Amino acid sequence: MKNVKSNGCGYWFALLIFAFNFLGATGSGQVFAQQKQDKKRIVCSTTQIADFARNVAGDLWTVDSILGPGQDPHTHEVNVANAKLVSQADICFQNGWNLEGHQWMKKLCEDAGKPIVDCVAGVTPRKIDEDGNTINDPHAWFSIKSGARIYVRNIYSKLAEADPKNEPTYRKNAAAYIVQLNELDSWIRKELSGLAGPRVLATHHDAFGYFARDYEFKIVSLAKWSTEELGGGTSQEKRKELIETIRKFGVKAIFTETTINPEIMNIIAKETGAKLGGKLYSDAMGAKGSKGETYIGMMKENVRTIVKALK
Repeated sequence: MKNVKSNGCGYWFALLIFAFNFLGATGSGQVFAQQKQDKKRIVCSTTQIADFARNVAGDLWTVDSILGPGQDPHTHEVNVANAKLVSQADICFQNGWNLEGHQWMKKLCEDAGKPIVDCVAGVTPRKIDEDGNTINDPHAWFSIKSGARIYVRNIYSKLAEADPKNEPTYRKNAAAYIVQLNELDSWIRKELSGLAGPRVLATHHDAFGYFARDYEFKIVSLAKWSTEELGGGTSQEKRKELIETIRKFGVKAIFTETTINPEIMNIIAKETGAKLGGKLYSDAMGAKGSKGETYIGMMKENVRTIVKALK
């Protein structure tokens, strides 16, 4: 009888623990799911914009990016998963100025009936010649003071408008992040101060024009502002021009980009004698856990790579 009583108590105790854990887990799971469901959703076109949005929104919104690390916005082709994600959005943010090639983000939002905000609104554009036409260079996030900070303010304004109750939180978050951006700009200037002139940045495509303008570099690139022409193979004239420029300025190193196949730049390095200086983050940030997984981390890693190669 003693053993039976002991076994019976053990049985009922175990059952009680199971029921407690089950109900507790189920209850907390339902609360978590409800909290997640209650959050409104931001969907961004690129990783940089998603990072800006997370810094402003904090934990009040769910923030997703259509593109992931290493993905190219110029040549992206939309798919069913992209359309589904946008259909779940409350607000969408894109870069604008056709960084999203052939307006793919805008078309996704129009099809889903979702509001979309151009983060470049209010930026003074760098002008580029495109086959005789003047267009706006869309890579404005590479200017911290006259690009990234404006992106952040645009995101803050839209979130404050959409959710006025939490406007003080968005304002506080945006202000704190802009302080970090100002500190980043000062850090970059200090790191680059030891580079002697002429400072030349030779890359796949003309993505670093704002960076070059702010930090006194000359840009030479194989392709123009979009990577689409790289996909079809660059012209012999463009390749010859890049090689001559590299030789003329005595460029020490040329750089590949994380979103583009490095093969052509490897060939040019061999033809010119310039060394490969490493990969730069251009149109996308790095993978989770990498040094470039945030905008600030991406910018710092680019500067470290440039300084190491050009010193």
